[in-house]
Amino acid sequence: MTEPVTLLDGRVTLYLGDCREILPTLGRVDACVTDPPYGIGADKAASKNKGKWGWTYYGDSDWDKQRPPASVIHLIREISDHQIIWGGNYFTDILPPTMQWLIWDKGQRDFSLADFEMAWSSKNAAARIIDYARAKAMQDGKEHPTQKPIEVMEWAISQLPLPSDTILDPFMGSGTTGVAAVKLGRRFIGIEIEPRYFDIACRRIEDASKQADLFIEPAPAPKQETMAL
Repeated sequence: MTEPVTLLDGRVTLYLGDCREILPTLGRVDACVTDPPYGIGADKAASKNKGKWGWTYYGDSDWDKQRPPASVIHLIREISDHQIIWGGNYFTDILPPTMQWLIWDKGQRDFSLADFEMAWSSKNAAARIIDYARAKAMQDGKEHPTQKPIEVMEWAISQLPLPSDTILDPFMGSGTTGVAAVKLGRRFIGIEIEPRYFDIACRRIEDASKQADLFIEPAPAPKQETMAL
């Protein structure tokens, strides 16, 4: 593990290394919002399509060969007050039953990839859906094969109970969770094991910090609906 990179006067801390080594050193955080490897071979698909449509991917040999061990998922839950874990449907044997699932509807049916993606949430609240077209998602610039749209990650973070000032992503990839976090005025801690994706994440988060909408108020808590009797 190298020395962490800090941005925004210490509001963002980025670690290059293995999250299994770094997580035990962090102490407690408000929330973990992450998109870990699912163990479905997305790395092999990325290798096959490298250069296609102008995309360039790095370190794509074996990172999605298997999902993280259960011990990492348990540690994430131990050190954070709240969790949102994308691909939660691949971890149902590890994660407990939950009331809230977050769904990203990609607005396209019967495509070769999934029509929607699911995130497990530790929040005891109603399930929620965001409609965000697959084609629109490409406008973020795809620098990682499983990169989520910034707007989808902002929406996910906005579902967290307040206060949730510090957001952790131990599988940072190209840094989309960090971009969303700083745009919402949150603190961010990111961990990435692949050096070239780490460099991309540093650049994207630093660029986001320069945008005028960075210093907005933290996202309000989701409205609670009262059922009429």
